[in-house]
Amino acid sequence: MKLLVLGGTVFLGRHLVEAALGRGHEVTLFNRGRTNAELFPSVERLTGDRDGGLESLRGRRWDAVVDPSGCVPRVVRQTAELLRDVGVYVFISSGSVYPLGSQDRSEDGPVDRMGDPSSEDVEAHYGPLKALCEEVVTGASVEASQPSRCQLRVLACRNTFKATISSPRMV
Repeated sequence: MKLLVLGGTVFLGRHLVEAALGRGHEVTLFNRGRTNAELFPSVERLTGDRDGGLESLRGRRWDAVVDPSGCVPRVVRQTAELLRDVGVYVFISSGSVYPLGSQDRSEDGPVDRMGDPSSEDVEAHYGPLKALCEEVVTGASVEASQPSRCQLRVLACRNTFKATISSPRMV
């Protein structure tokens, strides 16, 4: 499988890339090339910036895209729209989408919201911004002709970097 990973050199992304390579997938990384650039020397690297620097992705085809790094809805929308013809687009979200103290952490549970949905302050609004990104990704495939879109909410990461993932929601 030809797999594009957006980011892919820190936290969950790097472990996802390791797992994909271990299963024999052909992996391409798209990132700015600033963090852990020495990782995965055998994979194809496309350099760019999700915020307006997507040129190296144009005209390319992958079987699937995994997006573990998106956290600003405007930026995620740009990427999801550009990659709308990819077979499967998987957005990695976060258990931080749930309000603090929420008992319902199911895929249908309520998500946290912020007063100003136009804010892009990730440090102040990480969870609500990830929730808005989920809506962007799943909303980008409402037409029957669109490829599958999926969101995974990572609820807990142990120090071994094995994630507990809620059921994927396919749209």
